[in-house]
Amino acid sequence: MMFPIMVKKGWPFFLLFAVLLPLVLFGSCSGLLGWGVLLWSAENPPIPSGTILPVYIRSNIDKVWVAGIPEQYRQAGDPIDKFEVPLAQLEFVGQRQAAEKRAAAFSDFALLYAETLQDGLPVREIPDNSARRVYRLKQGQIIKILEQVEGNPAISTTGDPLPGDWFRVLTEDGITGYCFSYRLQIFEYTGGILSAGVTPQEEEEDPDLEMVLSRIWSPESYETMIQSGRIDTEELSKQWGFSPGQDLGLARIYMPGLDRTFSYTGIRAEGNRSWRFEGASLQMSLRSDTTLAVRFTDPGGALQTLLFVALSMKVDNLIVQETGRREALFRNLYDHGPGFFSVNYGALRFSADGGFNWSGFNLLVPHIIPPGIPGKGVVDMGLFLGPSLSGRYDGAFTLRFDGIPETVAGDAGGIAGTSALSFIYTLDDQGFRIEHVPAENLNGITVTRRAVSPTVIYFVRTEGIPAIPEP
Repeated sequence: MMFPIMVKKGWPFFLLFAVLLPLVLFGSCSGLLGWGVLLWSAENPPIPSGTILPVYIRSNIDKVWVAGIPEQYRQAGDPIDKFEVPLAQLEFVGQRQAAEKRAAAFSDFALLYAETLQDGLPVREIPDNSARRVYRLKQGQIIKILEQVEGNPAISTTGDPLPGDWFRVLTEDGITGYCFSYRLQIFEYTGGILSAGVTPQEEEEDPDLEMVLSRIWSPESYETMIQSGRIDTEELSKQWGFSPGQDLGLARIYMPGLDRTFSYTGIRAEGNRSWRFEGASLQMSLRSDTTLAVRFTDPGGALQTLLFVALSMKVDNLIVQETGRREALFRNLYDHGPGFFSVNYGALRFSADGGFNWSGFNLLVPHIIPPGIPGKGVVDMGLFLGPSLSGRYDGAFTLRFDGIPETVAGDAGGIAGTSALSFIYTLDDQGFRIEHVPAENLNGITVTRRAVSPTVIYFVRTEGIPAIPEP
């Protein structure tokens, strides 16, 4: 049906536009673009998500679709048969048959929404807790569940997998991304007002908090290792540190002798570059861009403060780097031999896979090597020389013997509680010299000094000499 429009000569363009636009949007003669599926339920008129709608106009200026109102959702006597839908809340498909197929695929999630249980819960770019955040949710905010997806398992602060699933979600203001369900309350919505009392609003940016949440915070001791060049891979492999746990609402302090988890509902600014974890006795503040102070109350009621640092290199990369350094040191020993012989202390041979075989060491039993020990095991190049030794020796290593009872090795003058004996060494053209290091001369992974009465063993590099039978 056509309606005549009386236009007076000389009307300004904007007035013409104001008169014509409602007719273009809502006139029954508008051309059909195609069909789409409603992703977010409409309140006026009340149309549930998952409904197939005819689509007439896409307005990139107003960021809306103009869609038709299905007959069953129209108000009696109301001539309006079209309404506006925000662009992100309707998925335009094209042909009706394709829209019906898409609606069928969406049906399991069409009525599913979720309420956030934590302030600051992130929506991620991909389903991975370490992925870039694209949106920060308010506590109590409603989001739309679009689909369940596969993603990297969400891991708790204790290293265990968390219960829950990854979902692709849509916020009411049009942002899509991925959220893990551990801090979501999923519900079904079939009608009525969809609100939990929280109105999405422009997020107040806190670049310092973003920096804290995006970094990995390690103990100060890790930075000390890097600065000294003495990397303890066993210490690094434990991944000590502090995690704010923004995806979980669970912050964790994980240190030697201390493993505490704090449950919280949000992170609030409290002064310059300081924040409080709501619902927990936990605070944090930036002392510099790379140093974070974390304060908490211990079970006895005392206030504790720990310092953590943002390292310039990932811990895993440090381990790889240090492992490579140790392999190079061992390769130097291996290439120097790999077979060595001493008239008094037997034959020592290194193997390409990092092992050793030592026979004929009777004169070292029992004051250094315990009786009955099998003379084979692995070589650990993880020791470092202290300042008084570094200019006099080429390095240090630990021989970890197979199958030694822990108490025996300690009693024999090795590293107490381990199946290991440590030595400092020097290389020359004919062979190499080793010197036993008692356990009390070790400070962690550093050899601090020589023994008072050191046992020095010199091996000649040789090939083709038969191994001396084991005792």
